[in-house]
Amino acid sequence: MANDELIAALRAANAVQFGEFELSHGGTSNYYVDKYLFETDPKCLKLIAEAFAERVADDEKLAGVALGAVPLVAATAVETGKPYVIARKKAKEYGTAKRIEGALEDGEHVTVLEDIATTGQSAVDAVEALRDAGAVVDRVIVVVDRQEGAEELLAEHNIELQSLLTADDLLADADH
Repeated sequence: MANDELIAALRAANAVQFGEFELSHGGTSNYYVDKYLFETDPKCLKLIAEAFAERVADDEKLAGVALGAVPLVAATAVETGKPYVIARKKAKEYGTAKRIEGALEDGEHVTVLEDIATTGQSAVDAVEALRDAGAVVDRVIVVVDRQEGAEELLAEHNIELQSLLTADDLLADADH
């Protein structure tokens, strides 16, 4: 069952918008979930961190995908007391040139936190980077699953997708 309080908070933050939008993977949609509006809203961030915290109780470490999921994983780390790492989309070209930022031990179990899943490709890329760095990753938890193929793509890579909300939850009874 959808978290009605979280849905109300996302809507109150104007994070759910209607119109014609181009998505990061090149497709278009008649609605858009603006992650930066919900990630910068303290009430939304708190609700998301609490919801993620309920789901990660047994996990050793958290990971967030840069840039969008960094506030989410940081807030969840504070909520749970669990450390986290950040998975970059590509290694930085200066300093340590790492793709994974933060302390990660070989064989650690990691759960990836992500903002929105559409195709799931950015989550798969993050999981592969973490696995290449020695982590054991079999689960990604997102705030919103747009239900556009992410669950299937992640399953092909032996990754379970869990979501706090689906597009169906978020759009049900929406005024647009």
